[in-house]
Amino acid sequence: MIVYLLICYAGVHLASAAVGKNIFLLSGQSNMSGRGGVVNSTWDGYIPPESSPNPAILRLTANLTWEPAAEPIHRDIDIAKVCGVGPGMAFANYLLRKNPSIGVVGLVPCAIGGTNISEWVRGGYLYKQMMRRAAAAVAGGGTIRGLLWYQGESDTLTLEDAEAYKNRLRRFFFDVREDLRLPVLPIVQF
Repeated sequence: MIVYLLICYAGVHLASAAVGKNIFLLSGQSNMSGRGGVVNSTWDGYIPPESSPNPAILRLTANLTWEPAAEPIHRDIDIAKVCGVGPGMAFANYLLRKNPSIGVVGLVPCAIGGTNISEWVRGGYLYKQMMRRAAAAVAGGGTIRGLLWYQGESDTLTLEDAEAYKNRLRRFFFDVREDLRLPVLPIVQF
């Protein structure tokens, strides 16, 4: 339902955006970076059909170059752990199925497993990296259309973090929109 709402919200822009890339930032922790199919620190290599490669889907590499997207999307970003399947490819394929005329979907992996929302604060390393990657993504042509956010498990380890999560997340979303100069940037929280 959330994905559908994002498509409806951004649909006006996406329908006329065949020129350039429709860019989506993928941020958060391990579930975003892809732990699907990872057992005992080994990825089984299985890619569900909804996450299959598509020539209209690109990913921004760690070296800030575009390449055809394929799982694991975060393989050169979340390097401390084994990555598998995450929600990014399924999301991009869904967009293209709903509206094949949208053109190229550019995925910008930024997620790092095991991180706390306090590590994503404006000015922090992860936030700066995400902003640097966002700037590089649009430099080659395209527009940021949304942020996919999947994070929170690490914020359940202490009661203090759990209680502060809502306000920290609101602040994070506000800062991202402000720094990207996109005050109504659609954000999908998984």
